[in-house]
Amino acid sequence: MKEAMEKPSSQVKAKVVARDFRLYYGDFMALKGLNAAFPDRSITAIIGPSGCGKSTFLRSINRMNDLIKGTRVEGEILYEGKNVYDPSVDLTWLRSRIGMVFQRPVAFPLSIYDNVACAPRVQGITKKSELDEIVEWSLRSVGLWDEVKDDLKKSALGLSLGNQQKLCIARAISTNPEVILLDEPASALDPIATLKLEDLMWTLREKYCLVIVTHNMQQAARASDYTVFMLGGEIVEVGPTRQVFTNPKDPRTERYITGKLG
Repeated sequence: MKEAMEKPSSQVKAKVVARDFRLYYGDFMALKGLNAAFPDRSITAIIGPSGCGKSTFLRSINRMNDLIKGTRVEGEILYEGKNVYDPSVDLTWLRSRIGMVFQRPVAFPLSIYDNVACAPRVQGITKKSELDEIVEWSLRSVGLWDEVKDDLKKSALGLSLGNQQKLCIARAISTNPEVILLDEPASALDPIATLKLEDLMWTLREKYCLVIVTHNMQQAARASDYTVFMLGGEIVEVGPTRQVFTNPKDPRTERYITGKLG
């Protein structure tokens, strides 16, 4: 099934594909020739010890690493068949198609409404009725609408951390993306909020390609379809989550998921 991840069949379409992808911070090679495919309408977990490059890989998909001075890349990351590092790619467009949710909720010091509406406004949508529709659809999609519909003008900072993270996901999908990147989105949440977030991810996978970085082995095992295991800036193993966790092909994978490595 590893081959199916790298060369998806017609039944499993890859939304994002990395081909011999390398990333350097100055002279240091942080990512070493990565090859992986992320299927559409699925959840792929990227796991590995701290410092192995998993968050760097995640941020490479929508070029967030461009913000770090001295970064350069080799190889390709393809979105819908186009290399996202091609000079012709518009970053505003790319990040509207590939949304990002960070480790801690990054709710803006604005109203709940404006937190969701800000990205569509950047895209040029200014008509209030259209923005109203987008805000309601986005908040409904993450299960927040009924709870906040009468408080849309209130500050988003008054929401619980769990609801702020849902709001961040609503903001990410407000531009109607196809891929959602989540960098340890539950690390600041309590166990109940974490399970609610995982339930939301399973709902979103019906429409989106989700890629999540997590240190939590239990979360990766229960909340993903596929798993990518990284070590030292390299991909050690990639495959269906059940296979990776119950019958890993590489002994290093088994050592990591059983707590003997890392």
